[in-house]
Amino acid sequence: MQMKKDIHLTGQELLGMVQVKAGYFGKYAIIPGPAERRDAILQYMEKPVKSFSFFEYTMYTGTYEGIKIAVGNGGRFSPDTGIITEILCAGKVEYIIRAGSCGALDETIKVGDVVLATGAVRGDGVSPYYVKDDFKTVSDKGLTDILEKVCLQEGVSVRKGPMWTTDALLRETREIVEAARQKGAVAADMVSSALLTIAQFYGVKAASISAVSDNVITGEMGFMNPDYYEAEAKVVKICLDAVKALAGK
Repeated sequence: MQMKKDIHLTGQELLGMVQVKAGYFGKYAIIPGPAERRDAILQYMEKPVKSFSFFEYTMYTGTYEGIKIAVGNGGRFSPDTGIITEILCAGKVEYIIRAGSCGALDETIKVGDVVLATGAVRGDGVSPYYVKDDFKTVSDKGLTDILEKVCLQEGVSVRKGPMWTTDALLRETREIVEAARQKGAVAADMVSSALLTIAQFYGVKAASISAVSDNVITGEMGFMNPDYYEAEAKVVKICLDAVKALAGK
């Protein structure tokens, strides 16, 4: 017996399962990875209200200087990023920004720097279910330009280039990393490819900006480095101010 439906569970059906109506989130969404980064964003927002909880991922909706924004922690790895991105796209969000962290693939990029993804080198296991191998995943240029402009206004130096997304954090071997670098990748994460590809698939504008936590080339580990935490805080503020710029305020 064949499946009765073309897709067992769609993003639209998932939106219904979490009991959220399309349009509830507003136009803008910021998706960090860990809950701690989500909570750092919520500290800037007025009266954030829990929209839903699903698989330990919680989405809130509130306002920042009068602008409605959805903020959730469903962006640590490609599978959970795919789920949250589907929900947001089904919910009619128009802009999605990843507020992330990444490992540099260039020895000149330091822990505490900020990387703005222009697109993705797809090494994840989610995006192949949406697009073919030759599909070019790119960030929305207009949204990326606004993020870069905000960085400059706030005195934050930013590096731009493709983000390599991998699902195998502990198998970033010399050969695999070099192959990603040959494709132009300047940094590595576990999220951007899924988010950008799915958003592009549905025609939603999306971008990804990250604080550098380590350097894959030099072997530097900066996860406990104050420079990394400072950059993470800067990324949070940049994302919020980018939304403000988008809204024309």
